[in-house]
Amino acid sequence: MDGSNEARGQSARHQKFRDLAESRTNKALDAIGRIGSLSNRSIYEWDEAEVRKVVKTLKDAVSEVEARFASPKGKASAKFKL
Repeated sequence: MDGSNEARGQSARHQKFRDLAESRTNKALDAIGRIGSLSNRSIYEWDEAEVRKVVKTLKDAVSEVEARFASPKGKASAKFKL
């Protein structure tokens, strides 16, 4: 493979990253917005400990993403349960 083909491959991989990052981030933001909707006390009942657990889990997930970009390793598989 010559240098120009290699450069095109990196560019295609970069574009794929950008496309997927945008799509997945927007889906995550939508999901977080739906979690925020659970704060409506006229529809839902919750206690502060449950809210802290939800928020901590979200913060931990963001920290894990940051760590994986700093040192990419394996795939995360944690699931949330109250």
